[in-house]
Amino acid sequence: MATLFVTHHDCIEHDTGPGHPESSDRLRVIQRVFEAEEFMFLHREEAPLGDMDLIKAVHDPAYVDKVMASIPESGIKSLDGDTYISPKSGKAALRAVGGACVAVDAVVDGHEHNAFVATRPPGHHAEYDRAMGFCLFNNAAIAAHYARKRYGLKRIAVMDFDVHHGNGTQDLFFNDPDLFYCSTHQWPLYPGTGAETERGCANNILNVGLPAGAGTAELQAAFNETVIPGISAFKPELLIVSAGFDAHKNDPLAGLCFETDDFVWITRQLMALADAQCEGRLVSLLEGGYDLPSLAESVLQHVRTLMTG
Repeated sequence: MATLFVTHHDCIEHDTGPGHPESSDRLRVIQRVFEAEEFMFLHREEAPLGDMDLIKAVHDPAYVDKVMASIPESGIKSLDGDTYISPKSGKAALRAVGGACVAVDAVVDGHEHNAFVATRPPGHHAEYDRAMGFCLFNNAAIAAHYARKRYGLKRIAVMDFDVHHGNGTQDLFFNDPDLFYCSTHQWPLYPGTGAETERGCANNILNVGLPAGAGTAELQAAFNETVIPGISAFKPELLIVSAGFDAHKNDPLAGLCFETDDFVWITRQLMALADAQCEGRLVSLLEGGYDLPSLAESVLQHVRTLMTG
């Protein structure tokens, strides 16, 4: 078994307009990284189009229809102050959902040890009936639902290390005791959710806010004291990772100070957790990361570490 890398060119064609941080160049630099010789044996698959009924099982069906109907024939249109769509955005969003689901197939069927999905738009801010923060559909939550429906898994955890709290995933998991959401994020910061008092219907939400300027020591303390024990106690059958790399010290949208090596450390901790709790089954989905050189290097190290498992 090895690591699966999932992406699709359609996700590059999701145009958010000049100067937008969630740009096509994010995916271009990531894809370029994996042209290196060391990744010649990395298993690869193109993201299929996600199933609309599956998306509507997680999101408000009227909202899903509204998003798809809003896709413009030309130009760029805003869904909120941060979230923009263009003619290829609907197909890109479906590829992001489909990529997450095909990664679940690979690790649950046992064809691959783990998977990394490099698609866009990201997903963790998308709520039940609302687009937010560059996100249209919640890829992680849909992947969790798919794993339940397709494979009969019951207990699924999402670990989110994006610098911004995944309000959408929390919203979609909050009232389901068999879904667990854990997040490390800068606090306070957009979107304003993620307080430690937000606990879910069965203590199935675990938020660890980090102050601006926090770095390696604070990160490792959070994982060792709270994140790993919390997820371990939940005993998941599948671990989905919302892998945002915008906690890097060079990222322009926030103020945490993670080093590239911190993402290696995080990846190792989550792989060990997956090995101990859910037969190694780990699916990692790209979320944020907006300084292109740091994003490329951090993703390279993340996937290189996944491949060592």
